[in-house]
Amino acid sequence: MQRTAVILAAVLCLALIPSCKTFNALVHDGEVVAKYGNQKLYRSELDDVIPAGLSSEDSSALALRYIENWAKDKAFLAIADQMLTKEEKDCSRDLEAYRESLLKYRFEQRYINERLDTTVSDTQLNDYFEEHKDVFRLQRAIFKARFIKLPKDSPDYATFKRLMSSSDSADVAVCDSMALNSALHYHDYSDKWTDAADLASEFDMDPAQMMANRNGSSIEVVTEDAVSYAHILDMVREGEIPPVEFCRSRIQDILISERKHELLKTLERDLLDEVRTSDKFEIYSE
Repeated sequence: MQRTAVILAAVLCLALIPSCKTFNALVHDGEVVAKYGNQKLYRSELDDVIPAGLSSEDSSALALRYIENWAKDKAFLAIADQMLTKEEKDCSRDLEAYRESLLKYRFEQRYINERLDTTVSDTQLNDYFEEHKDVFRLQRAIFKARFIKLPKDSPDYATFKRLMSSSDSADVAVCDSMALNSALHYHDYSDKWTDAADLASEFDMDPAQMMANRNGSSIEVVTEDAVSYAHILDMVREGEIPPVEFCRSRIQDILISERKHELLKTLERDLLDEVRTSDKFEIYSE
């Protein structure tokens, strides 16, 4: 290990000797921008990794960083080539195994993509939910709520609290309009179920801290400069079974994943049947 470290330090020093001035000359004066041993880095390769629109200074910094990493990689390869045995450097078996694995994976993906039905009907979704309700018991509470953050001295705080608790669409519209002008932040979570962690992030605290500040259907947190308030329209507590709509995307993923698994099982079964009946396949007796 000590010898390897010394060799690595030496080759890196040799590779990175050019100053920025020399580097700039390489970039502008020829096709080759860097060299390590017999390995060369060309301007075209460098151009591919430098985004358009950067300043000259940023482009130079990015290019130099790329060249340094390129030289480091070449140094590692040189050390590996020197230190490893012939058997250790023989990657043919590993490369072939990787190639076969990659081909198999790509064919499986193509097979699935050509056959997979990603449509999940409400009936399929509801049937799965009814059969597996316990799986969906909540780890945290979920809410339908409205959240607002206001300056601590806001004269509109009481008005917002009244409007946010209203079920009248006109009141909600007024609340939305007022929030655009006077709220530091406003978010209406009333149209879908929201995880306690998402609502707690609005208060800049974890769910347990947020729940400690809950008083009935409201949550209020006052800081030195602001007041954060949420009105809870509906809630399902931790440990309870949520409404099916909260689980919709999760169930869809589960059902589609099961279909993928079944397709792969069908593919493997069909391939095995084909192998068993193929004249290309033969088992030699001892």
